[in-house]
Amino acid sequence: MAEVIRMPKLSDTMEEGVIASWQKKVGDQVNGGDVLAEIESDKATMEFESFHAGTLLHIEVDAGKSTIVDGVIAIIGEKGEDIQALLKEAKSASPSKEAKKEEPKTDASKAAPVKAASAPEKKAQARPVEKAPTKSNAADDRMKISPLARRLAEESGVSLRGIRGSGENGRIVKRDVENAGKHSIPQIERSRDVEVSQMRKTIARRLSESKFSAPHFYLTIDLDMDRAMEARVAINEAIAPEKISFNDLVIKAVAVALKDHPDVNAGWHGDFIRYNEHVHIGVAVAVDEGLLVPVVRHADGKPLTQISEEVRDFAKRAKTKKLQPEDWEGNTFTISNLGMFGIEEFTAIINPPDSCIMAIGSIRQEPVVKKGEIVVGNRMKVTMSCDHRVVDGVLGAQFLQTFKKYMENPIVLLGMSSI
Repeated sequence: MAEVIRMPKLSDTMEEGVIASWQKKVGDQVNGGDVLAEIESDKATMEFESFHAGTLLHIEVDAGKSTIVDGVIAIIGEKGEDIQALLKEAKSASPSKEAKKEEPKTDASKAAPVKAASAPEKKAQARPVEKAPTKSNAADDRMKISPLARRLAEESGVSLRGIRGSGENGRIVKRDVENAGKHSIPQIERSRDVEVSQMRKTIARRLSESKFSAPHFYLTIDLDMDRAMEARVAINEAIAPEKISFNDLVIKAVAVALKDHPDVNAGWHGDFIRYNEHVHIGVAVAVDEGLLVPVVRHADGKPLTQISEEVRDFAKRAKTKKLQPEDWEGNTFTISNLGMFGIEEFTAIINPPDSCIMAIGSIRQEPVVKKGEIVVGNRMKVTMSCDHRVVDGVLGAQFLQTFKKYMENPIVLLGMSSI
C-alpha cells in the first residue's frame, strides 16, 4: 500500500521547509534507510531518510520549492499503483500556510532526519531591469546620433534629451554622452531581489514576536577590564597553544552569576514562569543568512578551555549548516557579542523563551581615576535586555552587580573550576 511522505519538523521553530535537492527520482527503488532528499529548515540543511521501502511514485514538491510542516512532499508504494485518490485525500488533509497547525508532528514511521549536509549554493534571483528608452517620440527618431553613442547611453542610463552634439551637423558622438553622464543623474534605478531564506523568515517572525509581546527594558553597566585582560594573558600562556577569549570569560561569569540569581535563569511561558535548575547559555553566532544560537550546556560547571572549544566548534559548524537540533535547543540565557566589530554599546532583542539577553560591547581604553590619579583604563559596557514579566529592575541590577564582580575579579571566577 502506498505511503504519503510529509515535510518533517526539523526544529522547534520550523514552520516550513525547502527541498534543497532530491536524492531519488520518480521510478527509483527506495530501501529503508535510503536518503530521499536534503531539506533546508530555518537552521540547517539535513538529510531525510526513508523508513519505508518501495518505488518513489510521486514527487509533490520540486527541488528549490517549499511547503509547510506536515505538507505532502512525496509518495512511496508499489510500482504501477494508482495513487490519485490517496494523493487527493492527503493534500486535502494537509495544513496550509494560511492555517498553520500548532506543533505539527511528522509520522516517524515514514521518514526521519539524520545528519546535516552542506547547503547548496543559492543564486540571487534578480528581476530584469528595463533599459532606458532612447526613442520615445518623433523628435528622438530624428535625433542624429552615432551607433556607439546610442549604445553607451543605453548601457549607462544617460538620457539623450538635452544633449547637444559636437559631431558633424550636430551629431551626438561618444564624448557627448560621456560628458553628459558626468553631470546627470542616471535614469535607471538598479536593484536585486533575493528570495528570503527559511532562516531569515524564522528570525523575522520570532524576534518580532519577542519585541512586540515581551515588555523589554534595558540595564547597562560599565566594567573595569584590567584584571580580566591580565588574567586572560596569564591563562593563555599557561595553556598554549590553546587559548581562551574574552567571550569565554563572559560566558563563564554569566553562568556562575545565574547560579547566584536563579530567578533570572527563567522564562515566560504564558500561563507559568519556568525557573531552570540548569544553566544553558545560548551564544549568538552570525552566519551568511542571519543568526544561530547554539547552546553551551551546564556552562557553570565547565572549565574555560571546554567552553572555548565548544564555542569554536559551534561557530565552525554553524557556518556550514551542520548544527543539529540538540545544538540549538534548551537555552536559558543568551549572550550576543559585537565587541570584535568595534561596537561599544548596543541593545539586543530577547531570544524566547529566555527572560534576558546580554549584549557585549568592545573593550576600550579611556582615562579613569584610580587611587586619586588619572590613568589609562580598559573598560567594557554590557547591556542586558530584560522581560519585565519575569525580571524586574532590582533583580536585573543585582544580577549585573554579581556579574561585574566576577569579571572584575577573575581569580574568584577561576577558583570555582579548573581552567
